Amino acid sequence: MKILLVEDEHRIARAIKEGLMNEGYAVDLEYDGEAGYLAASAGEYDLILLDVMLPKRNGIEVCTQLRGDEDHTPIVMLTAKDQPEDIVRGLDHGADDYIAKPFSFEVLLARVRAILRRPHDKLSEILTVDDLELDTTNRSVRRGDQEILLTSKEFSILEYMLRSKNRVVSKNSIMTHVWDFDADILPNNVEVFVNYIRNKVDKPFSGRNLIQTMRGFGYIIKDEG
Repeated sequence: MKILLVEDEHRIARAIKEGLMNEGYAVDLEYDGEAGYLAASAGEYDLILLDVMLPKRNGIEVCTQLRGDEDHTPIVMLTAKDQPEDIVRGLDHGADDYIAKPFSFEVLLARVRAILRRPHDKLSEILTVDDLELDTTNRSVRRGDQEILLTSKEFSILEYMLRSKNRVVSKNSIMTHVWDFDADILPNNVEVFVNYIRNKVDKPFSGRNLIQTMRGFGYIIKDEG
């Protein structure tokens, strides 16, 4: 899952980014509203964390413009203004939720999980194909009755592939959705990680191999039949 964080207080921004990455999310970080808007417009994100009081362009303006562009990515506003009229203003301009500063990271993380679980985002807590089951809430993977232990990055790649079930995903699209913009990652690194995942979810089991390589295009996990 990939998150865009737009926050001008550098210390807070770095702490949030580090915490979210430790939870397995890929995070891109921008420090002003104009850069945040451009990043949101150019990238594909599962969630945007958007501060209200930003230089160059405030969060309300960014949110309004994104909704005007028909961008329906969930947006959580981060605001020091917790008066009812400020909250209403943010929600009325297209935000999905808000968190008033100061807040604990645990509260932020819970809000992030709650937003990503919402049905209108078409995101499921349990992702399955054949006898493979990935639980996005508990961050667990099973095939049949056997638990599979994945690293954080392996889990994120498998989750992305399962959310894209029956569609080919390229190495570049995996890089875009699973790693943050500044990560030093190459397509060959993706191939290595996919092989790690195969060694855990396919090779030890007698069922069919779930991760298929489409040579020259990427990878696909598809339903049988």
